[in-house]
Amino acid sequence: MISADLLREARLRAGLTQAELGRRVGRPQSQIGRWERGEVKPSLETLRELIRACGLELTLGLANYDDSYDEWILRALEREPIERLKDAEARERAYEAIRQAAGATRSF
Repeated sequence: MISADLLREARLRAGLTQAELGRRVGRPQSQIGRWERGEVKPSLETLRELIRACGLELTLGLANYDDSYDEWILRALEREPIERLKDAEARERAYEAIRQAAGATRSF
């Protein structure tokens, strides 16, 4: 199952336990485990939230993919998980400011 494998890989790359990831997103460890085992599929928004909590970004599709992303992806993977997490948290704060300015209540 793609979402289960993706979530587990992101968590492991970030050096997090299921419990640590659960605390970051306000979900119980048991729920993280169920998602990673593929027993339950998280919504797309939940999956994006989980991936961001691991210091990564979830992008969908390859319609806009070109080789220019390769260097960016490799640089991101070379960074320490804590650095990726700090960047993700900064992006989330920026997204929240944009949502508040626009009066929106849903996340991207």
